[in-house]
Amino acid sequence: MHTSSRRFIGDAARDLARQLPGQWHASVDIYSHPAWQEDLVPWIWDSGELGRAFQSERIPYAATVTDTVNGTTLLFVERPGRQLDYLLGAFAPEGLEERYGDPHAPRSIVLPPFAGRAAQAVADRYLPSYEQAVHAQRTSAIAAVLGSTRSEHDTWQAIVASGRYSDATPLSAAALGAATEEFLDHSWRRFLTVVDHAPTLIDPCRPASSPWPGDAAALSRLGGAVSDTETLLDEVVHGGPVPSQERNARAWPAIETWLADGEIFLREARVSAPHRRPALPVAAPVRPLAAARPAHRGH
Repeated sequence: MHTSSRRFIGDAARDLARQLPGQWHASVDIYSHPAWQEDLVPWIWDSGELGRAFQSERIPYAATVTDTVNGTTLLFVERPGRQLDYLLGAFAPEGLEERYGDPHAPRSIVLPPFAGRAAQAVADRYLPSYEQAVHAQRTSAIAAVLGSTRSEHDTWQAIVASGRYSDATPLSAAALGAATEEFLDHSWRRFLTVVDHAPTLIDPCRPASSPWPGDAAALSRLGGAVSDTETLLDEVVHGGPVPSQERNARAWPAIETWLADGEIFLREARVSAPHRRPALPVAAPVRPLAAARPAHRGH
């Protein structure tokens, strides 16, 4: 146990959380064993100094700062090798967890030891870049699902039309039924990605102010298809058993709607990407994150 001129990181994180726009909650995480720190690495969504530090430096503790409304969780640590600065990055949002090593992840930022200035940097610089990255990744995930499903759909249609496999082997009626169910199973599993991400992307779309005002009807159909699938998914997860054939038959109209109008959604989503926020006014007085009084390191 030793003392430091830094404040307890939990106090510093709480000062930061209080000055961020919205509702944020700060808490402290302790990584007493290096393996605990290593276990955290794959969950950090960062292409900057914070991600590198967690892989190469010993970081025995950190603070998380969580948006209690939107669920965004930021990671706040003392900057290794520096007496005053902090680093702030983020965890990947729900549904995008497998983003380890993502070169398109938001880049962590260095924060000064003053809560007002630090909050301004987070609100004006970091959060907009984080939100842009989340939007891009969600849009990209849906585009990938639509592309792979459309490709498999084309292959399935060609098999049905020819009555043969792609290697020209004749296809029996039983085999055709099995191939159809396999295709529908794959489509259902892929479409769950659309169900996960589309609602938050459709909501900010404003066709009337986009280059394609006529897209409103298609977006309404797409939103309805997602809503129908959410109802089906809730039944599958929480209700009684739903046979796979019934599930596939009920899900297919929604999938087909997205195959037909998905490109309309993608162009609207891309033009509705979040932009930089207006600068956050700095609260007065500016409170320091670091103080002269010693603090325990035994946290």
